[in-house]
Amino acid sequence: MPAARRRGPYGPRVEHAQLAWPEGGGIMLGSVKEAENDRWPLRPGTFGGYVVTDRPDELCARARAAGAEIIAEPADTDYGSREFGARDPEGNLWSFGTYR
Repeated sequence: MPAARRRGPYGPRVEHAQLAWPEGGGIMLGSVKEAENDRWPLRPGTFGGYVVTDRPDELCARARAAGAEIIAEPADTDYGSREFGARDPEGNLWSFGTYR
């Protein structure tokens, strides 16, 4: 059965799950949101990734200079991270930030 149709012990949605390791970083997972104001509007079959960096502003400038579409300018979050977002040429979404 596809993961989106399985029902876990807390219901059919995954609001947030994170796979992490001691060196930092990891993979964050969540279910599709059906909201027009979704900041991360991905549908099954597309990709969005988060990459930890200590220099998000420098990385954003490099990505922009290389032709990346910046979809969220560098900004501080309410959980203490400095982040920006970009879309790659294939339409995948990437978020880069200091949150480990």
